[in-house]
Amino acid sequence: MQKAISKYWPVFVLPTLIAFIIGFIWPFLWGIFLSFQRFTTVSKTTFVGIQNYISVFQDSTFLHAFGFTAVFTVVSTVLINVCAFAIAIVLTRGIKGTNIFRTVYFMPNLIGGILLGYIWQILLNGVLANLQKPLLALDAKAGFVGLVILMCWQQIGYMMIIYIAGLQSIPGDVIEAAEIDGANKIQTLFKVTIPMMMPSITICMFLSITNGFKLFDQNLSLTAGEPSKMSEMMALNIFNTFYGRTGWEGVGQAKAVIFFAIVVVIGMIQLRATRSKEVQQ
Repeated sequence: MQKAISKYWPVFVLPTLIAFIIGFIWPFLWGIFLSFQRFTTVSKTTFVGIQNYISVFQDSTFLHAFGFTAVFTVVSTVLINVCAFAIAIVLTRGIKGTNIFRTVYFMPNLIGGILLGYIWQILLNGVLANLQKPLLALDAKAGFVGLVILMCWQQIGYMMIIYIAGLQSIPGDVIEAAEIDGANKIQTLFKVTIPMMMPSITICMFLSITNGFKLFDQNLSLTAGEPSKMSEMMALNIFNTFYGRTGWEGVGQAKAVIFFAIVVVIGMIQLRATRSKEVQQ
């Protein structure tokens, strides 16, 4: 069997590799090429060098979107992971109905982002109206809070599942040894449980950060960047630049390339920082 796999592995790898090249590698390289062009259709392009990139950093809406996205990502990442970790600890204590709670907490992750945005728009605007406060489309701060609430509600259940798997993988004798040595629950949590959970924390932090930066559907349906693009995040800003501003297609593509680079760099920094704290079980 092993010899057959060694002999015929290209037959199995080739279809996936071709699909990956067609669906990702080629569009990515073509996108980088277009970021140096001025165009309205991809069949007629004019080389403009780095002018598109210069225009990106002269566009105040993109710079504001970057700041808004960065703050949103930090706040949502902290809240999602703290809440998910706390719920995971509670649900691994053997309480009754644990499986029901796990299912209920995970279900929001199964709902599409566009639908979630419209649902929460109705709910939050109803609450704001009763409180006689400006609606989401009229208050950027309310839009920010709404996006954080929506993101947490959708993602906490997914991260909770990962944390539960991590908690269940910790050897019971390690916890018992800490208790025998006199460690209380708080000391056990911070000195034993969390260090042993670092692989799960690495995964959840990476997913939270990248999901926060890439957020598009929920931003489009919940606030649509209103008022006056003050709640517009980076992905929505790129979309609006490419499809909403005639002659700015090249600038929109340059924004997309910069956006990709930012997400990759931040993701790699986070992975390196958290993996360095992982311990061997």
